[in-house]
Amino acid sequence: MAQSPAPSKRKEPPIEPLKRALGATCRAMSGDKDMAVNFGPGPPDLVGHTMHLPEMSRVPTRREIAVVRGWADGLALRAAFHNPKLHTRNSPSQGPARAVYDAIERTRIEAVGAARMDGVAQNLTARLQDYYAQPRFTEARTDRTAPLEEAVALLLREHLTGQAPPSPTAAAIADAWRMSVEQRAGTTLGRMSDLIEDQDAFGRLARELLRSLDLTSEDDIEASQAETETEEPPPSEGGSEEAEDSETGSQGQDQTEEQQHEDGEAGETEESTDAAPSDQDERDSDSDAEDAEEAPAPWRPNTTVLEDPERFGYKVFTRAFDEEVDAADLASPDELDRLRGFLDKELRNLSSAVARLANRLQRKLLAQQNRAWDFDLEEGTLDAARLTRIVMDPMHALSFKAERDTSFRDTVVTILIDNSGSMRGRPIMVAACCGDILARTLERCGVKVEILGFTTRAWKGGQARERWLADGKPANPGRLNDLRHIVYKRADAPWRRSKRSLALMMREGLLKENIDGEALTWAHARLLARPEQRRILMTISDGAPVDDSTTSVNSQTYLESHLRQVIAEIEGRGAVELVAIGIGHDVTRYYKRAVTITDPSELAGAMTDKLVELFDEDARSIPARRYSARP
Repeated sequence: MAQSPAPSKRKEPPIEPLKRALGATCRAMSGDKDMAVNFGPGPPDLVGHTMHLPEMSRVPTRREIAVVRGWADGLALRAAFHNPKLHTRNSPSQGPARAVYDAIERTRIEAVGAARMDGVAQNLTARLQDYYAQPRFTEARTDRTAPLEEAVALLLREHLTGQAPPSPTAAAIADAWRMSVEQRAGTTLGRMSDLIEDQDAFGRLARELLRSLDLTSEDDIEASQAETETEEPPPSEGGSEEAEDSETGSQGQDQTEEQQHEDGEAGETEESTDAAPSDQDERDSDSDAEDAEEAPAPWRPNTTVLEDPERFGYKVFTRAFDEEVDAADLASPDELDRLRGFLDKELRNLSSAVARLANRLQRKLLAQQNRAWDFDLEEGTLDAARLTRIVMDPMHALSFKAERDTSFRDTVVTILIDNSGSMRGRPIMVAACCGDILARTLERCGVKVEILGFTTRAWKGGQARERWLADGKPANPGRLNDLRHIVYKRADAPWRRSKRSLALMMREGLLKENIDGEALTWAHARLLARPEQRRILMTISDGAPVDDSTTSVNSQTYLESHLRQVIAEIEGRGAVELVAIGIGHDVTRYYKRAVTITDPSELAGAMTDKLVELFDEDARSIPARRYSARP
């Protein structure tokens, strides 16, 4: 009897070779052969020997690849050309001065790489174009709305690289402050281009620039240096270490330039990694020895709890097992068809009540989109309906019309649904039905809708907890479970293509535990990347975050404290309008704009009421309240 052929090896995703090439490139550019490069949700960052980059699409576009390479190049350049101890010693205290100083140092680092490698310069430009495409910069046209640190960074980039601002939005930010900065600190900016290789001398010029802009004084700098010196070794030792760092740093820079002339070639980067210089290894060992004596906080420019939760007391033991997945990838087409049939059956039972509320919302939205015209104008669009006047009187002037501006703004709504085990049964069924109906209703009104869910991959810890146990149970590990963030419907996907995926919420075994703070951060980041003018985030939950694995080895309020910090940051920024609906639990203690319902059947009314309230400009100031069903 013939033996069956051996099972074929699972085919590698097409994006994996690019990820490996990026990792090799980062190790070669930074001179750190031990650097680990991870891809996943969350902001790009460099902590120690680990670089975190954003996850790419399965089939990424050229622009997406260039942006990710830009982030990788920027972080690798920071590892190669930035000394955290020098930065901490020279920088002012927290505040606007520190934000500008951090932006200046970031610009210096990137200017060094851009001057040495043309490919790196192109990648950094692509990343800046993507960065300044964020909606928070679209209205930055004056010195009151344009961030000073961004303007200084753009103006300094012009002086160091000769490159114009990377986009019209960036140019507007730079122009808003150009006259003021050039008049006060133009001479200092011109001198900086000769010192980009010397971080210490460059930092002293940066302090001079801050004084020219009246952001700090000499007394502030001396006080800051005095505080730093009390925590550092004696001046003589610090000076020798500084000289050694500078010498080995310049050697590492020269050798990095020889190792790599173009960014992104996998073969070349692998050879460069193998040829890492021994001097660089010596510098790494010296740096590790210094870190053992004193570990300064890693440099992060003007970060918040959304970008860097660890600075605010929230740690994650490992993100290696977290996943962001499309709902269609978690079940077979046959299972989704079966679940959709069950959801359609439930929709028929709720259709009359929910449809009435949805029609009310639709009338509210369509009323705000009515077109209005002004007639008998001297310029505008020719009014063809009044051309008969010319026939009757050839000397009569032509009549023009113009459409009035409407107050309705281009809008996107994200519905973030708690997929925890406590939502099992009627709550999750009603949430799925309401999400389905609201997606159809808002789509008819021209409003983009995204539906997301959040849970964990396992009960009471998964692979993250297993790794923690294998590492000897270190104290205070932080979040200790594997996140699962589910995309049920993307904002640009029509409802008809996502209707089957929405039914996945009915799947038995999907709902586990909930870590609300990180889910809100994820949904908020997705909204900020959208081009719409107005962004609304509606979260549906049945209480506080719960994860037994995390709370058993941290404080009982660990997840709740992080959730409060995230909510406060989102509500404080104002770029996203946040509203919450609690099912059976009072969520008004967390959110400023929130309602609490006692029966899942009231969810449709609560969701519609809050959306109507948000779209009604006169109802914006209504405070949080408890929702009660209408008779």
